[in-house]
Amino acid sequence: MHLRLILPPDRTELIVDSLVADDRTTNIVVLPAAAKRPAGDVVHCDVTREATSDILEWLKDQGIYEDGAVALSTVDAAPSRNARETEEAAPGAPDDAVVWDAVVDQGYAEARGSWAFYAFLTLATMIAAIAVITDSSILVVGAMVVGPEFGVVAALALGLALGRMRLTSQAFLLLAKGFLLAIVLTTLAALLARAVGWIDTGDVTAARPLTGFIWRPDRWSAVVAVLAGCAGVLSQTAGRSNALVGVFISVTTVPAAGDLALSVALWAPHQIGGSAAQLGINLAGMTMAGVATLILQRILWRWLINRRSPSAPPELPIG
Repeated sequence: MHLRLILPPDRTELIVDSLVADDRTTNIVVLPAAAKRPAGDVVHCDVTREATSDILEWLKDQGIYEDGAVALSTVDAAPSRNARETEEAAPGAPDDAVVWDAVVDQGYAEARGSWAFYAFLTLATMIAAIAVITDSSILVVGAMVVGPEFGVVAALALGLALGRMRLTSQAFLLLAKGFLLAIVLTTLAALLARAVGWIDTGDVTAARPLTGFIWRPDRWSAVVAVLAGCAGVLSQTAGRSNALVGVFISVTTVPAAGDLALSVALWAPHQIGGSAAQLGINLAGMTMAGVATLILQRILWRWLINRRSPSAPPELPIG
């Protein structure tokens, strides 16, 4: 990980000396008085992923979060020998480490909401409704991929796992408002399509061998939701965002919302309950699995740190 720090001049020497003495940091560059807002000295350094949370916590204790600035980015490649030696000085594997400050920052960004979130969720729900009408499994997959809801589910799980009530409430309200808006707009679109004769009740009540599972949740719905929640949270904390595509295709949240909207518009009451249950099971399963995964990651990482050998490099002096 790459850190760009803006330091008050009276703390630069202490922080730079501590970073230089830590074997888990390298490529340290100091630019005196280079920063203008906030004013201060600029320090660049590369830190092993396993040590990033330790160093960020120490910087927070030194008041840099309030009196200076911290920016964090991922280094895609560092082929030099000193980078390899630095990585070997840290315990564990990079993918096992969680940079909690980055995860929390991402969680708040996801829970903030935007017009794009509402737009993508509504479009995905409408695609899912068309998938139900045409009994198309391909469109179901397309709707799952377009849906942006997992980031907010992960933010909700993070808020619950870390006891951050503000993050929890923001994520919960965004999910509720997002799905409510998507379902209402999809219902209105379905009513319009019904009025012009494009669809009728038979389109949703007829046999649907490829999409009937959407409104018929079973025990496997819960199992898949739990597994997808674990995989999704792990992909975000380990920096493996490419795995999220598989998570999107696994869970039946957006398809259930589309089926629910269509069932309301065409009035198929026996499917409304099933679709709502499918949506609830998937959201609840992913959230609970995400909470459990985050808590387990914290416990395992602390255990790994405590098991370091005596010859391992010392951590920065906290406080």
